[in-house]
Amino acid sequence: MTAVFVEEGPDQGAIWHFGEPFKEEKALEAGTAWADLSHLKVISISGVDRLTWLHDVTTQHLTNLEPGVWVDVMVLDPRGHVEYQFLLVDDGSTCWAVVAPDYCEGLLGYLTKMIFTRQVEVRDASADYVVLRAPGVPTDLGGPYALVSRGELDEMKKAFDAHAMQVGMWALDALRVAAGRPRIGFDTDHKSIPNELGVLGKAVHMNKGCYRGQETVAKVFNLGNPPRRLVMLHLDGSAVVMPATGTPVENDGVVVGFLGTVARHHELGPIALAVIKRTTPVEAVLTVGGVSAAQQVIVPA
Repeated sequence: MTAVFVEEGPDQGAIWHFGEPFKEEKALEAGTAWADLSHLKVISISGVDRLTWLHDVTTQHLTNLEPGVWVDVMVLDPRGHVEYQFLLVDDGSTCWAVVAPDYCEGLLGYLTKMIFTRQVEVRDASADYVVLRAPGVPTDLGGPYALVSRGELDEMKKAFDAHAMQVGMWALDALRVAAGRPRIGFDTDHKSIPNELGVLGKAVHMNKGCYRGQETVAKVFNLGNPPRRLVMLHLDGSAVVMPATGTPVENDGVVVGFLGTVARHHELGPIALAVIKRTTPVEAVLTVGGVSAAQQVIVPA
């Protein structure tokens, strides 16, 4: 297999595909594939107060997080906008946060500032640990995942290779888009709030104590509707080149949103996530960079 690598963006240097991306997607769906995610950053959070402290400073309910259970977590700014998104797992003594490279420094800085008197230690552990997408039937978070020390990485890769096909980001993105899972920086902008993204009751727990930005989330949830909504778009497959992430989405010539992650799925064809105005009719056929697109609802209008 000849690997093609991602040339730019936060996944730069990761494997894009091995020449047969649709075959890779099918293997992922069947649970017989694995992927190298060592380009992502890993932050360790240790100390006896780690779970209660993380519970207080994030959107997720973490006080009773069991070892080995992966969860999706967000940090909001004071106005409720999504500032950070990461995967988190606890091993019984340390929590491990997996975050995109371009958000690591900011998240590390935020967590460090929020320690105060709690017994918590936060550090960038990317030099010591990596994350792999392990073989297995896809989970709601796009896993299963394996946290591996760099000293054991080669051995683990050989073990996965013995029973599964290695795949790239193309296949992972295709399944993520098909599942309607947004990724920060691709399917969000500086105005995005969780209510727009279909993450309430998932990355954002609705029955927990106060956290930064909670007032906005609760107010919109209880008293109204978000101004925008996440949708999956089925793009016209006759176009040779698909529009890029960030391309304006139009309804009858009027800009109603922006395009997020674009993918090619082995069954659904060209698909994408997009954030559009809530008032956009569900039945409206939209246009993105000259390519027509039908909507599939993720967040109800």
